[in-house]
Amino acid sequence: MTSRRSAGSVRGRIRGLLRKEWLEIMRDPSSIAIAFVLPAILLFLFGYGVSLDPREVRIAVVKPVSSEPADALAEAFRGSPYFRLVSAADMQTARSLLEQRRVQGIVALRSDFSDQFEAGDAPIQLIVDGVDANTARIVEGYVHGVFTNWLAHLERGRGAPAGLRIEPRMWFNPEVNSRHFLIPGLIAIIMTLIGAMLTSLVVAREWERGTMEGLFGTPVRVVEILVGKLVPYFVLGMGGMVVASLMAVYLFGVPFRGSLFTLTFMSAIYMIAALAYGLTVSAVTKSQFVAGQVAIITAFLPAFILSGFLFDIRSMPWPIQILTYIIPARYFVSSLQTLFLVGDVWRILAFDALALLLIATLFLVIARRKTRKSLE
Repeated sequence: MTSRRSAGSVRGRIRGLLRKEWLEIMRDPSSIAIAFVLPAILLFLFGYGVSLDPREVRIAVVKPVSSEPADALAEAFRGSPYFRLVSAADMQTARSLLEQRRVQGIVALRSDFSDQFEAGDAPIQLIVDGVDANTARIVEGYVHGVFTNWLAHLERGRGAPAGLRIEPRMWFNPEVNSRHFLIPGLIAIIMTLIGAMLTSLVVAREWERGTMEGLFGTPVRVVEILVGKLVPYFVLGMGGMVVASLMAVYLFGVPFRGSLFTLTFMSAIYMIAALAYGLTVSAVTKSQFVAGQVAIITAFLPAFILSGFLFDIRSMPWPIQILTYIIPARYFVSSLQTLFLVGDVWRILAFDALALLLIATLFLVIARRKTRKSLE
């Protein structure tokens, strides 16, 4: 009988805390803005602003003497969706354009290009702006692709045998659209910031106002306080996740090949970890300004740099690779990219889910210990 009364009183206290928290959210819509408006704005800006696909690369084709092969090659570049030709009468003009950053590359043909082409030995000089090394490599690949396709077209026109031919197939991202790869990672990064800020800023505000001390003067336990804080913001955070996922599919056209159940499960684990981390930050700082700075520096920046969202983890030095294993966003980025582009691959998702469960449990334990039921 006593245990039933105790369980009933616990449920009653938690219901009271939940009701109080929802009333606070309704009175101050900043939490709703953080959960729903901020993810939409950030995903819109990052989604359209971040792209790894150079388009309409400005390139100069220098052909001292007009000939049928030279004109055909220039026309091949003009017909490519990746290039935009800029007029250059000679090499000196082309170099000047490159130095002024008005073109990103130069394709230079020799004056005897036509004769050498007929003889089967026609060298082509490619000069690329190497300031951005990644873009330079991509432009080089684009040029090789245009040249290879042009040669294949000529061979077919002459009735030459095809010989060895490679037919590439791009699995999971057949359009080779970097946005399809980046948007799921962006969702993970944005939800990292949203989850940490929801609890860190709001709870820190209660520390500043003294309402947390008022809670400590009641019979409620620390665990009950944490549950009362986590549940409402968990609902808001998951709502923000729904908004971000819908934008990814219907606004940016990212395919979703996984199941909604798995997406919800992985998102729920990650949201608990992010919210628990925010509670820990608020309990340590007890200041909205400091909590916001700490959340950005310790949650958003590591997630942005060390999660594999933009920078390949395998290309990092091995000490940094080891460090990435303690970054929760690493596992959520991997999960979302798998769910959106590949499907329910449980060999990947099971490991990510286990890692996120361990990290969420760790943050919850730390949050409980830091949120002391005292007036200190």
